[in-house]
Amino acid sequence: MELDDFKAQLKHKLANDHSGRSDADLAALLKGKTLSVVGKLKRSLWIEILCCVLIIFGFGYLGFFGKYHSFRIYFSVFTFVSIGFLVLLIYLLRKTALLSATDQPVKSNLQTIVTTIEEFMKRYFQFTMALIPICFTFAFLLGYNEPEKIPEVDHYAKGLFSSATQVIVFMVGYMVLLSVGIYYFTKWYLKKLYGNYINQLKECIAELSEA
Repeated sequence: MELDDFKAQLKHKLANDHSGRSDADLAALLKGKTLSVVGKLKRSLWIEILCCVLIIFGFGYLGFFGKYHSFRIYFSVFTFVSIGFLVLLIYLLRKTALLSATDQPVKSNLQTIVTTIEEFMKRYFQFTMALIPICFTFAFLLGYNEPEKIPEVDHYAKGLFSSATQVIVFMVGYMVLLSVGIYYFTKWYLKKLYGNYINQLKECIAELSEA
């Protein structure tokens, strides 16, 4: 059988199936599909929340019990940053759950969810990339002003570098490579955790428009 004939028959069958169902049946099927996708989206948010909680405990521990003053300051600051991010994730989870459970029109709710998560993804990416030079500079300043020498760092630096120029070149190269790696990883991570489900929700919205 030719591919075009097969496509034509499949399209005809789908059209007949569609005509044989009531609007209520179609709405129920589409709602079930959307709830499944939204459920996966909520699962992704839960994963991030749990990871964020672990990071907060880890950073908090290092902030309180770190051996060096610079370590304690660095991890204490980012403990509070992580807490702020956790609050945002919980807000997004609650909003998504509320929209998926309400009796308002499904299409309108899905559009709100898509818009909200897409904005979150955009800000998430921007914030992650902005943190790279901030963290790098913050860590450098803290290390430079550390009142107590860190033997491990001194030993590592003396074994690799013989001049200040080499240190600067290494730091610039390290930050560039780190930025490129984090750029592509964050793109992949957001697509895997949220982007794929957002695309599925857009397909559901299109189906609801046609139903």
